[in-house]
Amino acid sequence: MKGGTGKTTVATNLAWLAARNGRSVAYVDCDVEEPNGHLFLKPRIEVSRPIGRLYPQVDENLCTQCGLCGEICQYSAIVCVAGKVLVYPELCHTCGGCSLVCRPGAITEVLRETGKLETGTAGPVQFVQGLLTIGEAMSTPLIRQVKAAAPAAVEPTWPSSSTPGWIS
Repeated sequence: MKGGTGKTTVATNLAWLAARNGRSVAYVDCDVEEPNGHLFLKPRIEVSRPIGRLYPQVDENLCTQCGLCGEICQYSAIVCVAGKVLVYPELCHTCGGCSLVCRPGAITEVLRETGKLETGTAGPVQFVQGLLTIGEAMSTPLIRQVKAAAPAAVEPTWPSSSTPGWIS
C-alpha cells in the first residue's frame, strides 16, 4: 500500500484501544525501512539487539584461488580475479555454497550487521520493531526476525457476532 495513507495511524490507534479494553496486544512494526509506530506509541525499549546475515570471509593463507566459490555463487558475491578472491557482502544471499565447495577450508562465514531489533512496551501494548541499517538493500531477513520476535503469548483474536459493538 502507498505511503501516507494512514496505515500506521490506524494500526497504532487500534492497538492502543484494544489494549485499553483489556485485550492482549502486540504492535509489530514490519516497516523496517522507516518504522513510525514508535512516534505514536512512545514505547519504552527494553531490548535492542543487532541483527545480521552471514557472508563469506576468505583466509588468503589457505586459499588456492581455484575459483569454485565464484562458480557456485549465483549473485557474484564472491569472485576470483587475477589470483585474488573478492567478496561483496551486500550481494551475498547467505546460502553458504561457497564455504561448502572450498576444499582447503579457506572460507568461513562471519556475521555482518544489517539492522537491529527492538522490543519493549508502550503502556499495555507489547512493542516490536526492526530498523534496517541505512544503505542495506535486503529488508526481508530483518522482517522475518521481527515477525519471529512477536510475542507468542499474544494470540490473534477476531471478534464474533456475539462480541459487543461488533456489527455483522
